[in-house]
Amino acid sequence: QVQLVESGGGLVQAEGSLRLSCAASGRTFSSYVMGWFRQAPGKAREFVAAISRGGSSTDYTDSVKGRFTISRNNAKNTVNLRMTRLEPEDTAVYYCAASLVVTRRQDAYNYWGPGTQVTVSS
Repeated sequence: QVQLVESGGGLVQAEGSLRLSCAASGRTFSSYVMGWFRQAPGKAREFVAAISRGGSSTDYTDSVKGRFTISRNNAKNTVNLRMTRLEPEDTAVYYCAASLVVTRRQDAYNYWGPGTQVTVSS
């Protein structure tokens, strides 16, 4: 069992930056692939980024490549999402999630946090 809690969301102007963090409970954090997803108003939840168990491999959806960076610290049971050059289109609730496999598929992620709101004003 893994419990996840996101933090770091807020209101930011376009071209600004935010750093989201996700704290995980349990001693098996390093066993999980960690992902970030987001859901904008009126839209389906979508994949944003993922990082492998050891942190050596990352994956990003095209719209955030070059702007977002995912990282993890297995000693602290945390995964972060550094977001730069934010755009109004990045406005969404952001969720972190844990999976036993490397994938973008949401149904493969077993554990989810409650989400944190990110709002980007133009």
